[in-house]
Amino acid sequence: MTQRPRDFVDAMTGPGLDALPMPALILDAQGRVAAMNNSAEIWLNMSRTSTLGKALDGDDMATRLRIAPSLRPLMGRVLASDEALYQNAVRFEIGDRAGGHQARRAAVHAAPAPETGGAVIFLIVPQDDDSLHQSRSVRSAARSAIGMSEMLAHEIKNPLAGIRGAAQLMAMNATPEDREMAEMIVSESRRIVALLEQVERFGDTSAPKLAALNVHDVLEQVRRSSAVGFGREVAIVTDYDPSLPPAMADADQLTQVCLNLVKNASEALAGKAGGTIKLRSFYDHTLRLPPDDADPTGRPLPLQIEIEDNGPGFPDNIADQVFEPFVSGRENGTGLGLALVSKIITDHGALIRVDSRPGRTVFRISLPKA
Repeated sequence: MTQRPRDFVDAMTGPGLDALPMPALILDAQGRVAAMNNSAEIWLNMSRTSTLGKALDGDDMATRLRIAPSLRPLMGRVLASDEALYQNAVRFEIGDRAGGHQARRAAVHAAPAPETGGAVIFLIVPQDDDSLHQSRSVRSAARSAIGMSEMLAHEIKNPLAGIRGAAQLMAMNATPEDREMAEMIVSESRRIVALLEQVERFGDTSAPKLAALNVHDVLEQVRRSSAVGFGREVAIVTDYDPSLPPAMADADQLTQVCLNLVKNASEALAGKAGGTIKLRSFYDHTLRLPPDDADPTGRPLPLQIEIEDNGPGFPDNIADQVFEPFVSGRENGTGLGLALVSKIITDHGALIRVDSRPGRTVFRISLPKA
């Protein structure tokens, strides 16, 4: 039997862990494997006897298992927040008897393990190649649809300009009743043109013009613009970390993203007494993108911007779809604003997430350092 550290204690799990249909591990506060189920033994090609008591990403495990990115930062965030967290596209390089390694990808769900004194349980959800190929096909289809939408938007705008011009001419010599109808045609034509321009921006495939910038300059511009416009009925407060280094981003596009988020928050707070929007910045060195071929360790995204409001939150039926095109929580919303925000941030190689519940909605943008 493999010698274990004197201070190591197996996690007491009962039969529930082995009943899980997918690989599961419990790591103690030192990152050592304190329990693993049958599915984990099979999927990781490692026995309990030889694994318990060893650090999952320690040197003595390197020939049998390599994980990128390391699960230690995820474990640290779980213990610090006492919440369940999720990391997608984790790469597991699993050793075989011939001395080689088989690469597998999985999503990892992590949560505090109950009554275990700082331990964390990891649930591994394998992601097979078919799902990855399917994702690529979906993205390709989406790009084709966006291209078609952009072309149609351009073609529709031309006759709309003629319709609007004709309605304006009709209004000059019309009776009051007919003038009202003509003005409605002009107004609705302008609204359609504005929608089509959103579609065109959504289909824009030009790369962002990345440069070093101070995120606080962007946030202050957004705050000042909002305070004299759509945000004048709400309180806009700030909580900045003045020590942040420069970010790598397109200043105009990042400003557009933050303005869009503050505008949405202002609209959600319309008519609410005590409506408040908070602009916050801070540093989180543990956050990074999932690994890929270009960056096997995952690109670091340490610079954080949060835009928070105390509005009603998103309706339950769209809470997990808010970044998809044509999904909107407002009666007359187009559903393109947050889709455009997501596209811009993705084009930056950055990350945006939302946490929404009644009384608190937070959008977090994670950016790389310059």
